[in-house]
Amino acid sequence: MDLSNLRPADGAKQSNNFRRGRGHGSGNGKTAGKGHKGQKARSGGTRPGFEGGQMPLYRRIPKRGFTNINTKDIVAINISALEVFDNDAVVSVDTLIEKGIIKNPRDGVKILGKGELTKKLTVQANAFSESAAAKIEALGGKAEVI
Repeated sequence: MDLSNLRPADGAKQSNNFRRGRGHGSGNGKTAGKGHKGQKARSGGTRPGFEGGQMPLYRRIPKRGFTNINTKDIVAINISALEVFDNDAVVSVDTLIEKGIIKNPRDGVKILGKGELTKKLTVQANAFSESAAAKIEALGGKAEVI
């Protein structure tokens, strides 16, 4: 790799090969595609969201509460969903994705205690409810927090 081999990434460079304001012969002379006079014909233009002096939409609508940027999006799974695994299996986030129980683990997976479990499993997840951990360990399995 050297300077002679450098080129922009695919799709990064855009060109419609259109020369504006280069005379009548170009087919786009005189006003250069901007029409006659008016604010949009001048340089500068307006900022995004400007509505010509009318109170903009983002200032008209009510604002309530706040969005916590530190919140975590945890995926919850009931213990009854683990019945698809074989006895003595190790259940992790990856195996849950393979079986199609979850699609996107987001910020973590929590096992909840709704339903019944009949198999001895080693379950590895980010969190467990008290009832879920008790049901897993009652059958001789393990509830491991990762």
